[in-house]
Amino acid sequence: MRQASITFDRAFAIGDTDPRLFGAFVEHLGRCVYGGIYEPGHPTADKRGFRKDVLDLVTELGPTIMRYPGGNFVSGYNWEDGVGPVKDRPARLDLAWFTTEPNSFGTNEFIDWCRAAKIEPMLAVNLGTRDGDAARNLVEYCNHPGGTAWSDLRIKHGWKKPHDVKFWCLGNEVDGPWQMEHKTATEYGRVAHEAAKMMRWIDPSIELAACGSSGRNMPTYGRWEDEVLEHTFDQVEFISLHTYFNNYASDTKAFLASPDLMDNFIEEVVAISDAVAARRRSDKRIMLSFDEWNVWYRTRRVRADRVKEGWPVAPPILEEVYSMEDALVFGGACISLLNHADRVKAACLAQLVNVIAPIMTETGGPAWRQTIFWPFAQMSRLGRGTVLKAIVKSESYQASYFDPRGKQDLFYPIDAPYLKASVVSDDKGVSLFLLNRDLEQPVTVTLDARGFGKLKVTEATELRHSDLQAVNSKAEPLKVKPATLKGFATKADTISLELQPASWNVIRLEG
Repeated sequence: MRQASITFDRAFAIGDTDPRLFGAFVEHLGRCVYGGIYEPGHPTADKRGFRKDVLDLVTELGPTIMRYPGGNFVSGYNWEDGVGPVKDRPARLDLAWFTTEPNSFGTNEFIDWCRAAKIEPMLAVNLGTRDGDAARNLVEYCNHPGGTAWSDLRIKHGWKKPHDVKFWCLGNEVDGPWQMEHKTATEYGRVAHEAAKMMRWIDPSIELAACGSSGRNMPTYGRWEDEVLEHTFDQVEFISLHTYFNNYASDTKAFLASPDLMDNFIEEVVAISDAVAARRRSDKRIMLSFDEWNVWYRTRRVRADRVKEGWPVAPPILEEVYSMEDALVFGGACISLLNHADRVKAACLAQLVNVIAPIMTETGGPAWRQTIFWPFAQMSRLGRGTVLKAIVKSESYQASYFDPRGKQDLFYPIDAPYLKASVVSDDKGVSLFLLNRDLEQPVTVTLDARGFGKLKVTEATELRHSDLQAVNSKAEPLKVKPATLKGFATKADTISLELQPASWNVIRLEG
């Protein structure tokens, strides 16, 4: 059995978790909207067409902010198509996912859905095929009280009160050649600067995120962030990051180690952002919005999983079925986000329903949880507070993570501790998020908690399965679930516990 220890002190903190750290993402992609959150005629649908069974699971999942309407979709989206009487809205060809968009769900419906779910809306503007003029008009439509053409149009459409959307994304993945109207860093930086300027003139209270790299494997990574922030530093509060974990190499040990690359990604973007600040002799600090992250690879490369012939409406695409193995990697990513709470102030799990999602539905039928549902729900529920600097002593293993980039395959060497951990304190106690990445051996963990007095375990859960490829399904929706963790021993001011091989564990300690 392996041995590990975690030492933490109430006086030594990384930072407070922002409520927006626990966000998610809804895009007009596949069945995320139509047949996902919105399905008029479904047995559980309310008068607005919102599926109540999905809303109930969303409440249990606990996202705090929701990004919309994309994603790749937003780079060709005319927001005006999605407002006004539904019968008058035009259908459009969506070049992001080669589908037909009926526009029966748009900005106002999304805001209403967020209110029903008690979630803050995050809106992205199209800086692909459009520019700052369309963006500032959307801000006026959403946030201005009235007395102008766009705000009065909102009122005419039935929404008298302003939507008061605070968080806005300046486009999406504009560094990617797959994007409609892909731009260089200089081209994007200029249009983002001007859009941000005008948007803030409409509403000075909004917060803005510039597009960072679509992934750490992009050939322009690093130079992109530097150039974009040269143009937008004074206009934005955030820069975005995106990453998706894969197991294309069928290497479980490397897959479990991959969240450590998320740590590197965050720290590198922080360094670049601070270098831009240093050149300006500025004490302003750009925060990070990790507004797309998840495990995704099975449905990513296969055309049949991405594109259906004939421009259908809301076809079932990118419906990744998640395994126990995926849930462990996902939990590791949760730990990485928590451990950078000082600079990662917003994050969005991509996506919410059906499309690479923790929640699955059957059109006209039930909704159920995927394996990745539980780590996120636990992080959202117990990760609110102050993240402490934890000294983790653990044996490590060597891994080589495969991350494809076009024709050039990348292999990242990783020295991965078997135990990955985060510690979050609040007024009542401490929450521990623990991942044992050893596939064969348990690990005994000794906790040295300083500055808390006597602590005792009040809640402990373990997520594991003897078969790492086990999945949840409609037929067996609770096949993989948290179970009570055993093996505690309390002596003096230390607590010892045993973590089973390949397991995600959440421990709650209170005085």
